[in-house]
Amino acid sequence: MNQIKEYNLVVLNEDTEVTHKETLKKILLRRGQVGTVLMDFNQEAFLIDFVDRNGVTYAMETVRKENLIPLIYESIELLVS
Repeated sequence: MNQIKEYNLVVLNEDTEVTHKETLKKILLRRGQVGTVLMDFNQEAFLIDFVDRNGVTYAMETVRKENLIPLIYESIELLVS
């Protein structure tokens, strides 16, 4: 149920220092930053693409599963007894 899949949107759950893809300067990805899963490394870590409002990639980072929160779009029906 909590399996993260390729092309899912995920959110960082902690600030992460990375290198900007084009400028090669250090940048801070903030807790709450949204990215797209590009690759799954055995459900232990994922290659995440971070893009700006224009869809231009500014960072691509491998992030451990425990540092990601998958975005959820559907509710789960509760069974009432």
